Amino acid sequence: MNATFTKMSDSTAEDWQIIMPEQLAFFAKLPDRILSHLELLDGDYGGFAVDRLQHSLQTAHRAAEAGEDEEYIVCALLHDIGDTLGSANHADVAAAILQPFVSEENHWMIKHHAIFQGYNFFHFIGADRNMRDQFRDSDNFKRTARFIAKYDDPSFDPKMPKLDLSLFEPMVRSVFSKPKNSMYKVLTDS
Repeated sequence: MNATFTKMSDSTAEDWQIIMPEQLAFFAKLPDRILSHLELLDGDYGGFAVDRLQHSLQTAHRAAEAGEDEEYIVCALLHDIGDTLGSANHADVAAAILQPFVSEENHWMIKHHAIFQGYNFFHFIGADRNMRDQFRDSDNFKRTARFIAKYDDPSFDPKMPKLDLSLFEPMVRSVFSKPKNSMYKVLTDS
């Protein structure tokens, strides 16, 4: 059975009793969709020495090896997930996916990581490598610069053993099982 309204403003409590279980079931499958989307990065080199999936896995692996917490590691894994659909704003796409599930500090770090990574190459493509300086007053500046220097920047290594996405699947499922910052938090808390 499906709801029958044609305008949301005409919906009824009975309609929402039909819709909400479906929405919550769909929501519960988010980790599967995220993992499937990460697999789209496999084999896409974009001119780099490793494909986009291995870059993401290397970044997450480095964060895990350094003892970062689960949420941070998942952020490291997903930092470039937006490359496929948001090539011009991949960091915004990744940040939007993560925002309901992570701390404000981790969200900010992922949202701005592309500008911070630009310090390493913008001057080669005619852009201002110091573009990140506009954020010097942010409490998250040093955190994001550290993310780039320790995890993102060195993770283009073709000599590193190939990593498998399954290593991080439990963490993805854990982080995406419970929203911290969205309307679904209210719904999943009940």
